[in-house]
Amino acid sequence: MVVERPDAGAIESAATHFGFDLNESGRTEFVALVDGALGSYDVVDDVYARSAMPDAPVRRYESARADDSNPLGAWYMRTSINAEAPPDTRLSGRKVAIKDNVSVAGVPMMNGSRSLEGFIPSRDATVVTRLLDAGAEIVGKAVCEDLCFSGSSFTPASGPVLNPWDRTREAGGSSGGSAALVASGEVDLAIGGDQGGSIRIPASFCGVVGHKPTFGLVPYTGAFPIERTIDHVGPITRTVSDAAAMLSVIAGRDDLDPRQPTTIEAADYLTGLDDGVTGLRIGVVSEGFGHEVSQPDVDDAVRAAVERFTEAGAVVEQTSIPWHRDAFHVWNVIATDGGAYQMLDGNGYGLNADGLYDPEQMAYFARRRIDYADDLSETVKLVALCGYHGVNRLGGASYGKARNLVPLARAAYDAALQRYDVLVMPTLPYAATVLPEPPIDRATYLTKALGMIVNTAPLDVTGHPALSVPAGLVDGLPVGMMIIGKHFDDATVLRAGHTFEQLRGGFPAPQTASALT
Repeated sequence: MVVERPDAGAIESAATHFGFDLNESGRTEFVALVDGALGSYDVVDDVYARSAMPDAPVRRYESARADDSNPLGAWYMRTSINAEAPPDTRLSGRKVAIKDNVSVAGVPMMNGSRSLEGFIPSRDATVVTRLLDAGAEIVGKAVCEDLCFSGSSFTPASGPVLNPWDRTREAGGSSGGSAALVASGEVDLAIGGDQGGSIRIPASFCGVVGHKPTFGLVPYTGAFPIERTIDHVGPITRTVSDAAAMLSVIAGRDDLDPRQPTTIEAADYLTGLDDGVTGLRIGVVSEGFGHEVSQPDVDDAVRAAVERFTEAGAVVEQTSIPWHRDAFHVWNVIATDGGAYQMLDGNGYGLNADGLYDPEQMAYFARRRIDYADDLSETVKLVALCGYHGVNRLGGASYGKARNLVPLARAAYDAALQRYDVLVMPTLPYAATVLPEPPIDRATYLTKALGMIVNTAPLDVTGHPALSVPAGLVDGLPVGMMIIGKHFDDATVLRAGHTFEQLRGGFPAPQTASALT
């Protein structure tokens, strides 16, 4: 196989990019020299074609139709995939939806974007393999936001995902399809992804449970990346016990993901779930309340919810983490510059890291993101333009400063977690808002898409585990309470969430759920 060669015009463009001054003879000379260097690329292509890629399996799927079979716009593809002889039965009979930024071999993938539409992966993501090996049935791909860069649910190229509590409102993003399908009862469990809150946001808006595991606990292998230092996948479920069961299956070391520590002990997160919270110290983080965009009734509902822990013997106290407000801005620089550099210019995977790449996906996305650039969401365009400026004009220095600040931000939460076993705050500052009707100006679009992430995004850069559990209803809409724990102490976070569920009692299902099942 012979890779594409540059002509003199392409050499000139590359020289301009790097600031080289080449005359005509120099450009001509480099055409020949680069041609020689690309001989190694030809060899790698030949060897790879012979040895690396499996054939995509033939699997049963059908497109999700935009009619009564898909009333929330939450399905991208419907499937029926089971392992022939699963090694264990922990999730036997459970129906699972997979967020459509996660590869399911042989099933088309879109990642919410025209720029990836039609790509068919050849490998299952590691979490998909682990779910199938535990007896789960993969029943479809759930719609996600355009390249997963929105906290609302109106940016997917396939159309908005509707909230099952009120179909005029947002389901949240970017894992909106996953949360809507769980809330409506169409699936038992779902995989979500989280780089700025994208598991916890739709869980809060849709009244379900969403757990962002400790960074590196669950392998990201086979999911479309945004930025390696903030990429997470995790469970979206109706109950904390389901989240614990699902986490027990998908967590653990995968040598193909360099995001993970070299050693992670396998754990059964159901063990100890019923141990209660007697003596547990809970810090209520004041900086998580009273944001400029906060809805007072939401703050009040979460404060009332956390006080319920005292009924079970926990100690609840107010605490302050001033870094929480600054950590959002640290995240913003990392997600913007890092996303532009890796997700866009790096065609998803970027370079300079170990781990399993999907070069076919990279090549496919590289072509289509240019061909369909104008179809990208306004949030992705903002990342592209601001991040390009940050990386190229500012030299990536702001990104470097933000990365250097991450240990300070992490240490601020760690210091609070030395005094408390878990920290609590509202998952989101407000309940689900009405979906925007086009046309919508860019400023409003961006505010609607990103205005809710002030509490969730900081935990993506610090890597702490964070669980959203329904705290109650405000004006008939769900409100989430976020429980944060020490690194790799996901068990305590889940135990606290499970205890709260018992104190709260059963959480209602949306009235539309019975009509959808």
